[in-house]
Amino acid sequence: MKSFTVVSRSAVQTRNWGRRLGKFLHGGEIVGLTGELGTGKTCFTHGLAAGLEVEKNTWLRSPTFTLINEYHGRLPIYHIDLYRVPASQEREGLDLPDFLFSDGVAVVEWFQYLAPGEVDECLEVLLEHVSARERRLTFMARGQRYEAILERLHGENLKS
Repeated sequence: MKSFTVVSRSAVQTRNWGRRLGKFLHGGEIVGLTGELGTGKTCFTHGLAAGLEVEKNTWLRSPTFTLINEYHGRLPIYHIDLYRVPASQEREGLDLPDFLFSDGVAVVEWFQYLAPGEVDECLEVLLEHVSARERRLTFMARGQRYEAILERLHGENLKS
């Protein structure tokens, strides 16, 4: 598994990492977000939506209570939040495979709540508190497709 880590010093930088990633996605990707409450998972998703050209005035909200929100940009985005549905029997009613393995982009907050083996290949982003304003973002590619995306994203990081 290939990976790299950056430190974000603001919500703007966290969104920018999401935006950069969104520009490299072509459909059919799964982006798994893990991290404690308040680490910036939804903030990162806002940036990813911008990179996928979702209208700027679209109200992107955390799907904590609705569980799955769908947005349309250059590709459909399925923003999934598993925080309130950690039990596998509760997830079965969500038809997650329809969203995870679609032509759009599935962004899954609380990705660790998926059953082991439910997703073999993905790009996982671990967000961690470093300080009150700083977050550590670790990008991990599982699968060749995601390794290629990660290489492009890391290459963009080296240019800036």
